[in-house]
Amino acid sequence: MREHVNDPYVQLAKREGYRSRAAYKLMELDERDHLLKPGMTVVDLGAAPGGWTQVAAKKIGAGDPSRGGMLVAFDILPMDPVHGAVFIQGDFREDTALAQLEEALHGRDVDLVISDIAPNISGIGVSDQARSMHLAELALEFAAQHLKPGGVFVVKAFQGEGFDEYVREMRTHFAQVVVRKPKASRDRSTEVYMLGKGLQSGSK
Repeated sequence: MREHVNDPYVQLAKREGYRSRAAYKLMELDERDHLLKPGMTVVDLGAAPGGWTQVAAKKIGAGDPSRGGMLVAFDILPMDPVHGAVFIQGDFREDTALAQLEEALHGRDVDLVISDIAPNISGIGVSDQARSMHLAELALEFAAQHLKPGGVFVVKAFQGEGFDEYVREMRTHFAQVVVRKPKASRDRSTEVYMLGKGLQSGSK
């Protein structure tokens, strides 16, 4: 708790009005890889409490007719509204939630899927790693099904059992796959972000 309270990114998020320190991870990824552009259609998986949603919605101009961006955020937990974003509370593995997504998109192709999703930590390392990789696999499956050809996917993963296999699987779907470790990720954490660029046609 002391580490969290004293964390410079936690303090910065409070000062700048972001809901979580994770917002700075997406900002850094975007600065390096130019992920977010005005007018894009973006899906944010595991969005609560909304730090990534805040960053993405602002960058793409979600809800601004002059900029034309659209952002649909998903989480199984409730989330306070983010200006310009459509929020769907539900499980993205379920058909009813996917139907709501497709309705919200109004037929628009998805340019970018972002996923900062993580399981509730039990403290049992092997179990937590397996659950984390399972969520990452589900997010990849979702991205492969919903991104337009050439689309981009960003997902949190933890290095450990199953990680190398996951990288290989991503490479079957995307033209380029890179690993990023933002400065806002704690050094002791095995957390990294996988970036898949250029969804290849035939991946769906």
